[in-house]
Parts: sequence; structure tokens; C-alpha cells
Amino acid sequence: MRLDQFLRNTGLIVRRTVAKTACDESLVELNGKPAKPAAEVRVGDRLTLKLGLRISEYEVLQVPLRPVPKATREDYAKLLRTEKLEVEL
Repeated sequence: MRLDQFLRNTGLIVRRTVAKTACDESLVELNGKPAKPAAEVRVGDRLTLKLGLRISEYEVLQVPLRPVPKATREDYAKLLRTEKLEVEL
């Protein structure tokens, strides 16, 4: 499944167009490398999202064929770590 579609279907990013933009701006990594929106996502892959002031890392557990309910999202992507970035003014 395409990365941008996976991000949308699992709710990690709300819209597919936003997921595509995040990939185009190198805010999404797949297995430690910047990923394009059309990159293939497979079970066991690691995703890193650098959105806002937070970096989150996930492990792909399942690849959904369509958007999944909020209650079952943890069955598809396991949160491994989250890090907040500090901003100096």
C-alpha cells in the first residue's frame, strides 16, 4: 500500500493530501530514510513522523485496505516512541 494512503487509513495523518505534502517535505521517514508518498508500506516497517514540535516513531503491524475506526487504530500502527522538541526563543 502507498505510504500516503497508509497514513490516512490509520489516522496517523488526517488527509491523504496532507500526508503527501509531509512526505514531499521530508517529514516522514520509512525505515530511517526520507520516504516518497508512493513508497510501499509493509508489515514490520518503521515510520517516523516529524510533525509540528513532535517526532513519533511507529511500527507497522497490519496494512488496512480502507480507513479504520479510531478504536482499532492501535492494531495497525504501534507507537514506539514520541519526543517533544524544545524551542528556544
